[in-house]
Amino acid sequence: MRYYIKNATIINEGETFEANVYVADGKIAKIVRNGEAFEAGSATVIDAQGYYLIPGIIDEHVHFREPGLTQKADIYTESRAAVAGGVTSFMDMPNTVPQTVSQEQLQQKFDLAAEKSLANYSFYIGATNDNLAEVAKINPQEVCGVKLFMGSSTGNMLVDKADTLEALFKEAPCLITAHCEDEDIIKHNTQVYKELAAKGEITPDACIHPLVRTAEACYRSSAQAVELAEKTGARLHIMHISTRKELELFRNDLPLEQKRITAETCPHYLFFNDEDYKRKGFAIKCNPAIKTENDRQALLQALTSGKIDTIGTDHAPHLWEEKFTDNYFTAKSGFPSIQHSSGIMMELRRQGHLSLPQLVTLMCHHPSQLYQIDRRGFIREGYYADLVLINPNATTTVCNDKVYYKCGWTPLHGTTLHTQVTHTFVNGNLVFENGVFQEENKGEKLHFCR
Repeated sequence: MRYYIKNATIINEGETFEANVYVADGKIAKIVRNGEAFEAGSATVIDAQGYYLIPGIIDEHVHFREPGLTQKADIYTESRAAVAGGVTSFMDMPNTVPQTVSQEQLQQKFDLAAEKSLANYSFYIGATNDNLAEVAKINPQEVCGVKLFMGSSTGNMLVDKADTLEALFKEAPCLITAHCEDEDIIKHNTQVYKELAAKGEITPDACIHPLVRTAEACYRSSAQAVELAEKTGARLHIMHISTRKELELFRNDLPLEQKRITAETCPHYLFFNDEDYKRKGFAIKCNPAIKTENDRQALLQALTSGKIDTIGTDHAPHLWEEKFTDNYFTAKSGFPSIQHSSGIMMELRRQGHLSLPQLVTLMCHHPSQLYQIDRRGFIREGYYADLVLINPNATTTVCNDKVYYKCGWTPLHGTTLHTQVTHTFVNGNLVFENGVFQEENKGEKLHFCR
């Protein structure tokens, strides 16, 4: 199919301008500016007057739960939710069943995505204390990165041996992405609060989560990762930064392409604070924990100061009954978010915390540059036509019965958003239009220019 998107307000590479975009053969064939004459022929015309046109969002941090946990989510359902939210490419984490810690398990995921995914895709290999040989085999042109858990994790993906950590930082063939929380601190705090709960001295509700998984646990682990990266020269990306203190570890005096150590945060750390546990409860329990308003404000400032480089969702669905228990120690951590990440970031923009070009840089341009993705993340002629139209004047209320997540709920239930994704193109195919999916065309495997 060929499309001619006309009269759009394009947000791209620091500019906001009106233009028309011609899409042909899966690519952005022509950007028509300033009344330039252009004949679109038999292309399907979409009048985008009054709408924003941005590059497809690249979510570098999702848990789509397949294989092995498909009662919670799967690649098909969550990729539908992704494109409904303007996410055209995702990178999926390795804590599935089985864990993605070998070449064979990686290939299984790629095969599943080729069959099921509406969005473009890649998958991380997980690091363990004993799989460095498998990590070394990955093709950096085909695999997005290595995921390192330097804190509590599922299965055996907690890497806690000093010699293994240093070897990984020296030998990883591509970007290392790290979940940083100090395991010793978390274990100690968990035991303390279990004892207090057993004595009846506290109620084991969601409010204790940031007291168990503390800011110090995050900082100590992140500082260790940064120290290792500086020692070895590794390319390190620390994910879901949640604290003011951690921001001290990152630089903002270099452009992204010159940084060796970078940082990601998530929409929920920018939108919620620890007071919200009182009304949202376990719905917003996640790891790392959502922290204080002071931390939230520091993270919001870091969006524009350059200390935060990317936004990823950490989309992590669980079943309703796994989340909504009466006990902190059994309630699962994580929640679905990919369908609404662009909406939340647009709300933060509406509140004055960042500009539209900055939003696009954090969610589209920087993930593409950081991961060195081939021809995505920008509106440029010759690039893949991963494009999103957003209505900036569509007020909607998020409801559990209107989500595309397989788990069927969202912590944003009842939240009012003031923008709406109306059209999502993936590789030049219109896969989502005003609530209707065109599912015959599937996403493609991401390639990396490394």
